[in-house]
Amino acid sequence: MTVMRQGRIRRTTLVGAVCALVVTGTGLLAGCSEDADAGTNGVGKLPADTIQSKTRAAADSAEAVRLSGTVVTNGRTYTLDMRLKSGGGSGTVTSKGAAFGLLRIGEKLYLKADARFWNHADGNSESATSGTLDGKYVKVPQGDPSYKKFSGFTDKDVLLDGLLTLHGALAKDGHHEQAGTRTIRITGDKGSGGTLDVSLEGRPYPLRLERAGGAGTLTFSSWGKDFALTEPKKNETVDYGKQLPTS
Repeated sequence: MTVMRQGRIRRTTLVGAVCALVVTGTGLLAGCSEDADAGTNGVGKLPADTIQSKTRAAADSAEAVRLSGTVVTNGRTYTLDMRLKSGGGSGTVTSKGAAFGLLRIGEKLYLKADARFWNHADGNSESATSGTLDGKYVKVPQGDPSYKKFSGFTDKDVLLDGLLTLHGALAKDGHHEQAGTRTIRITGDKGSGGTLDVSLEGRPYPLRLERAGGAGTLTFSSWGKDFALTEPKKNETVDYGKQLPTS
């Protein structure tokens, strides 16, 4: 399957190169009008706004997805690697050099981090608390101010609703490729409002997003591939005992 896809991509690239260089008295060399959408799901022929609607619908209906990359919000950069589905999610978030893991199963949210994260949270380079929390799951109370923020990283609907938005007038920006999959790219405001690569193979899932204003770049993969969410064991869980940090 991969070999066939690579061969198709190489052939398309070769044809494009030949067509760019060779012309005859009546126009391009015969065969240079090959349909770039041949063998695809057909969304590349649709208007940009219709493509956006279809890719949003595909993303919303998918049972699961893996999301990785960077998100810039309120001047802070977060590096994400999350697997998400309707019942929760898990993965890692890094901000200001401190990484922490998140696990949400239903409404239960857990945060797991090393001593460096907790030292930073306590404002102490060698906090006694950090040694107890190092590598443990800390259950985040729903009443804690950090719950909404941290749970948002694990919520498929919340993240996709906030991310899969292009600003300004929509337009198509040609055929491209993302991780070996052919895509059609759509842009907002000629790119300044963000760009989104949509799969031309299978369902029209979003595969790569460049957010408007340099607010991060994300890739999407493993669409529809389920994964397990397992409650941490009791000996892996501790109580922080005070308000959790939000950074």
